[in-house]
Amino acid sequence: MDVNRVAVVLADRVSPFELGVACEVFGTDRTADGIEGWDFAVCSPGGAEVESWSGFGLSRLRDMDFAASADLLIVPTCAPRTAPPPEPVLDVLRDAAARGAWVAGFCAGVFSLGYAGLLDGRRCTVHWVYEAEFRARFPAAQVDPQALYADDGGILTSAGTVAAVDLCLHLVRRLRGVAAATTLARRMVAAPHRAGGQAQFVQAPVPATAAGDDAVVAEALEWVERRLDQPFTVAELARRSGLGERTFLRRFSAATGTTPHRWLTERRLDRAQALLEEGRLSVEDIAVACGYASAAALRHQFSRLRGTSPSSYRTAFRG
Repeated sequence: MDVNRVAVVLADRVSPFELGVACEVFGTDRTADGIEGWDFAVCSPGGAEVESWSGFGLSRLRDMDFAASADLLIVPTCAPRTAPPPEPVLDVLRDAAARGAWVAGFCAGVFSLGYAGLLDGRRCTVHWVYEAEFRARFPAAQVDPQALYADDGGILTSAGTVAAVDLCLHLVRRLRGVAAATTLARRMVAAPHRAGGQAQFVQAPVPATAAGDDAVVAEALEWVERRLDQPFTVAELARRSGLGERTFLRRFSAATGTTPHRWLTERRLDRAQALLEEGRLSVEDIAVACGYASAAALRHQFSRLRGTSPSSYRTAFRG
């Protein structure tokens, strides 16, 4: 598809960063770098002034007529996500999808696409903080919680704020080619493509229900947390808790919402992440400290569940 006209569609209380990403990528003249530009505008219903969530206002905006003929519409985060945006915004998004234009949502702007009914049956992503809320509001959407961005037939979504950069560079790759996207990434001092997905950023604390609803299970979890370098079996934990295996498994699942194996794997990976960020131990020593038989076993689980390698994670997150 030819994309020549790009419109950013705003409601109110917009994220300045996400708006800035769209303006930097599609609204800045890059012809000196050999990148063909776009006919670009920022729009609001009636061209009305829009407040940012940082306290300043945006004026001299275009009205929705520009967006109604755009080939790509971008919706950054606009408050509140808990209610649909104004009807003119919903109408222009629905009409755009119906006529084959591309529609992209950044971070909580993905909620606007959901309210417009554009995500039913489509693969999409959203910031991990909002995942449970998003699934509850839009159960027909096919959420990929690992992805930094998703592209499903011209309906595009990105996760957290900086993932808007990843999605925009993906769009430039599709529209102007790999060389243009790489050149733009260099100008922005950004990675042309980030390894891994959202999983490496997610904080997953021990569920509060584990400590609050079942004292026996809570005691078992606390005991294991202090001994993550050691191997455990369900039978051993059940015996220590004074329960049969089936009873222990049932109560563990009720208290934590997961299995002992998955819970233990996540705790070990959380510990590995903390040690990698500290940067003092080798990957081999970290594997031992987290209860893995070898560095290869840690690398396998880390890559499978965090979407990147321990070494890459250390490079990205070391303080």
